[in-house]
Amino acid sequence: MQFKDYYQVLGVAPDADEKAIKAAFRRLARKYHPDVSKEADAEDKFKAANEAYEVLGDAARRAEYDHLRASGYRPGDEFQPPPWAGQGQGGGGFEGFGDSGFSDFFESLFGRGRSAGPGRARTPADVRAHLDIDLEAAYAGSRQRIDVNGRTLEVKIPAGIAPGQSIRLKGQGGNGRDLLLEIGYRRHPLYELEGRDVIVRRQIPPWLAVFGGKIEVPTLGGNVNLNVPAGSDGGRRLRLRGRGMPGTPAGDQFVVLEIQTPKPSSEAQREAYRDLARAFGASVEDAAAE
Repeated sequence: MQFKDYYQVLGVAPDADEKAIKAAFRRLARKYHPDVSKEADAEDKFKAANEAYEVLGDAARRAEYDHLRASGYRPGDEFQPPPWAGQGQGGGGFEGFGDSGFSDFFESLFGRGRSAGPGRARTPADVRAHLDIDLEAAYAGSRQRIDVNGRTLEVKIPAGIAPGQSIRLKGQGGNGRDLLLEIGYRRHPLYELEGRDVIVRRQIPPWLAVFGGKIEVPTLGGNVNLNVPAGSDGGRRLRLRGRGMPGTPAGDQFVVLEIQTPKPSSEAQREAYRDLARAFGASVEDAAAE
C-alpha cells in the first residue's frame, strides 16, 4: 500500500494548529459533500478529507502519525506498517475505502473503524457534517431541520451548545453509521462573543455619561434596564451578570458604552454648544478648530 500525507489532503502545513485543521476540513467537507458537489469524484474526496481529519483532529492519533511521517515517508511511497501500528487488519484493494469508510492505510495504523483491539466488534466510522445556527438558537435551544443524504432530519439543539461541539445522531449517517454534526455560529449583527460572555455596544449621549441614568439594553433573554454610573467614559464595560450564554457557570453580558455627540440642527442647539465650550474655558473659535 502507499503512504498517505494527511496534511497534503487537507491542504495545511505540518505545524498547523487545531483551529486551522478544523477550518480546512470544514472547507473541504462543504465543497465535496455528495449532497452538494457535482464532481464525479466528490465522494472519494469527501471520504479522504474525513479520514485526514479523523487523524489530525485527534491529538493521540496525530502524534502517532507525526512520529511515522518523521521517518521520511512521502506521498506515494510504498508503506509497511510498523510493529506498533493499529490492531485491525486491512484487506482487499489497498488504495480504496472499505466498508468502514476508511482506507487500508488508516486501518493498518489505527485498526478498522474505531475498534480498540483484537476481537473487538468493528464500529463503522462516523459521518461528519457541519451545521451553522443562530446565536438565539444556541442560547435558548431549538429544533432545526436539516437535509442529509436526501432525507430531512429534525435536530434538537441543546441550550448553551458552543461552537466546535458536536451533536451525535445515532444511525443517521447511513450504512449503520452515526452522524456527527459539528456546530458553528452564524455571525450576529448585534452581539459578539468572548467565550461564553456576550458583548453588545450601546451608544449614549454625553449628558447621560456625565450625570448617569438608566438605559434599556437588549440581551439574548430579552431587554433589561441598566444603570449607567455618573462620570462614565466611552469604552467603559458594564456587566450584566449571568446574561451571557448558558453553562456551568453561565457567561455574563458586557455592555460597552460609546458616547455619541448629537449634531446640532438648530441655532438654539448650536448656542448650547457655544455655552458648553465657554463653561469649560474654551472660546467658540477654539472649539470649532478642534
